[in-house]
Amino acid sequence: MAIRGSGSCTLLTLTPSIRVKRGIAIFATISPPRNDSTVNWVDANSGFFEKDSRPIMLFDGVCNLCNGGVRFVRDNDRNRRIRYEALQSKAGRKLLRRSGRAPDDISSVVLVERDRSHIKSEAVLKIMEYIDLPFPQLAFFLQFVPLFLRDFVYDNVANNRYTIFGRSESCEIYYD
Repeated sequence: MAIRGSGSCTLLTLTPSIRVKRGIAIFATISPPRNDSTVNWVDANSGFFEKDSRPIMLFDGVCNLCNGGVRFVRDNDRNRRIRYEALQSKAGRKLLRRSGRAPDDISSVVLVERDRSHIKSEAVLKIMEYIDLPFPQLAFFLQFVPLFLRDFVYDNVANNRYTIFGRSESCEIYYD
């Protein structure tokens, strides 16, 4: 198990539990960060935001639901405040690593901003804040729904997206 610290990763080691009178106590020790050649993926991929500061929406390029979602966002983003990249692309894989996710993880839409990334329902709400009215207002109200409920709904749709909406052989979105 790892705890993300400021600029590094700290390893949390759980020691065997010790039985006490009423219940079980779990002791944890924190080991110092390893001095190996760890890559800071935010710095390593900062080139994505050097010339263009707009956030990047990462999506499953072969998912029909995801492609429809990108078309919807693009149609409702008249000021072109969001860029798009398929999760399966080379740039998408780099941005996934930058976001702390496995480069082959296509389980969630990801919104990558200059300094942070959003996944699952948080990404959807953040995307809604960037597009035209009335979606920023809707996102404001949806943020009051507890995260575990939003992500529960998100996960159920995401886990069944190919069954319900199908998939295509290649990415259907063409970039402007």
